[in-house]
Amino acid sequence: MATRTTTTRTTSFALAPSADETAANHADLSFDDLVAAYFDCRRTKRNTLNALRFEQDLERNLGRLYDDLVSGGYEPGPSICFVVTRPKVREVWAAAFRDRIVHHLLYNRIGPRFEASFIADSCACIPGRGTLYAAQRLEAKIRSVTENWSKPAHYLKCDLANFFVSIDKAVLWQLLEPRIAGAWWKQLACLTLFHDPTVGAQIQSPATLMARVPAHKSLLNQTPDRGLPIGNLSSQFFANVYLDALDQHIKHELRARHYVRYVDDFILLHESPAQLNAWLADIGAFLSRALGAQLNPRKTILQPIARGVDFVGHVIKPWRRSVRRRTLHEALTRTAAVDAGELVQSANSYFGLLRQAPASHRDRAHLANVVRRRGYSVNRDLTQTFQKAV
Repeated sequence: MATRTTTTRTTSFALAPSADETAANHADLSFDDLVAAYFDCRRTKRNTLNALRFEQDLERNLGRLYDDLVSGGYEPGPSICFVVTRPKVREVWAAAFRDRIVHHLLYNRIGPRFEASFIADSCACIPGRGTLYAAQRLEAKIRSVTENWSKPAHYLKCDLANFFVSIDKAVLWQLLEPRIAGAWWKQLACLTLFHDPTVGAQIQSPATLMARVPAHKSLLNQTPDRGLPIGNLSSQFFANVYLDALDQHIKHELRARHYVRYVDDFILLHESPAQLNAWLADIGAFLSRALGAQLNPRKTILQPIARGVDFVGHVIKPWRRSVRRRTLHEALTRTAAVDAGELVQSANSYFGLLRQAPASHRDRAHLANVVRRRGYSVNRDLTQTFQKAV
C-alpha cells in the first residue's frame, strides 16, 4: 500500500502543560502512573509494529515521555489513517503508540469520576458494559414494559447523524473542563481533545479505498473544531461524556423509564406511540440546542416491540434473543473462506459472539458444520474449535 502524508489543515488550537506551572500542578503525576498506562495500552496492542518498537527501548522511551509531560514539551505525534470496509466503509485513525499511552494515562485519572455519574443505561467503552450488557439490559426493559410479553408496547430507535465527525469540540470541552481536578490534568485533556489528527497524518489506504468513504463522514473534510478520530480510547471516552448530557435529559427531564444507549444508538420504550413521538420531537430539539447534533432521520424507527427489536447485533423477539441473520451469514461465509492458519481464531471468535444470544444453538450448529467440513473438530457444546493434531 502506498503511504502519503497530508497537511490539508493546520492545527487551530494547541495547549501543552506549562513548564512555568508550580510543582503542585503536576506533582500527582508519577512515573508509576505512566507505567500503569503503558501496560493498559499494550494489553491490546502488544504485537503491533509501533508497540514493539517502543518496547525495544522501553525504559528510555517511557522516561522521555515522562519528562516531556512534566516539562510541558509533550505534543501529540502524527496519526495513521486507514479505511475498513466491515461492517461498513469508514475511516479509522490510529494515534502514535506513545500518544495512546497518554490517552490511557488521562483516562485512568479522570475517567472514573465521570463514569461514576453515568446512568446505568449508558453502554459502550465502559468496563463491564459492552454489547452483551446492552442487549441484556434492553431485554429486561422490554420484559418490564410488556409485562413479560403480555401487553403491547412500542419502541423508538434513534441514531445520530455522522456522530463522531460532527462532535462540537467547544461544547464537549464545556462538559469536560469543570469536572477535571487539577490545572495540569485540565491542560492535558484540552491538548488531547483539540489536537487535530489530520495534520501530518499518514494515509495507509489506497486512494480508491479512501474515495469510498462518503465526504460528509470523513474527518479530513471537517473543520478543526469538529470531529473526533474513530479508533482512540480518548475519543470513545469523550463521546460518552458528550452524550451523557442526552442521557441525563432523557432520564431526568423526560422521565423515560425504559431507555438504553450504546454509543450514538439509543432506544426508548413505551406503551404509547404518541408519547414516543413527543419524546422524539423533544430529543431532536435538545440535541440541536445543547450539543449541536442531529438525528439521522433514515435510521429513526418507531414500531411495535412484537415485530422484534434489532439492537447491538441482537434481535429481541417474544421469549427469545438471537443474533442478526447478517451476523450469522458473515460468520459462515468468512469461516468457510479464511486461511487455515487463521481459522481457529476466527471461528472461536464467532462462537463467542454467537453464544452471547440464548437462542443460538442452531446458529452455532451451522457454524460447527462449516468448521468440521474443513477438517477441524468442535467441542460437544458447540462453543470452541481446536487446532488440527500434528
